[in-house]
Amino acid sequence: MPIGITFDETMAGAFALGQTDPEKGADAGEAHGTALTMNASVKIADLDKFIAQPKHQGSLTGSIDFPPLGEGMKAKSGIFNLFSPSGEPNLKYMVYELAFMAGKEPYYLAGKKHVRDDFGFDLWSDTTTLYTTLHKGKDASGSVAGAGVLRLDMGDFLRLMSTIKVTGTKSKAAQAAAVAKFGSFFMGELWDIYGPEF
Repeated sequence: MPIGITFDETMAGAFALGQTDPEKGADAGEAHGTALTMNASVKIADLDKFIAQPKHQGSLTGSIDFPPLGEGMKAKSGIFNLFSPSGEPNLKYMVYELAFMAGKEPYYLAGKKHVRDDFGFDLWSDTTTLYTTLHKGKDASGSVAGAGVLRLDMGDFLRLMSTIKVTGTKSKAAQAAAVAKFGSFFMGELWDIYGPEF
């Protein structure tokens, strides 16, 4: 059985229906007091395979809270990519996508963190800011129903760290080695992008 990693991540931010651009959606959400919360559970079933794949893809489940549509809307399937190539030399994406139902209507939340070294120290903001669009239908090809920007604050980050679990082994040594391997991969990717800032 392959060794894997799971963790939970909560991101929230201003969000509005009727917007297609995440930053404009965030502005509209701020103005109207509407926010969306994504409670995500990341699963990496095979850590070695995850690291070896160029897109570094895992799976995502969770729930969505967005009062205009509902609370605790279950998302039973989704996509997670960590440092996925963008096609641009100095830009990688962290991808979070969740399919869920609001009543009888299917929706698809698609978000990306844009990880690149711009002027100034932007590592924290890049890795904690999710530019997000809400699509009608079962995938990201559907029309955009809303948009906004979700963020991971320090409290949520610390909670994320406390939820990391290793699957596929009961050995404490193997669990520690898996966490170290994941951490090494994560920091190595950050070094490739932000090295001069460290």
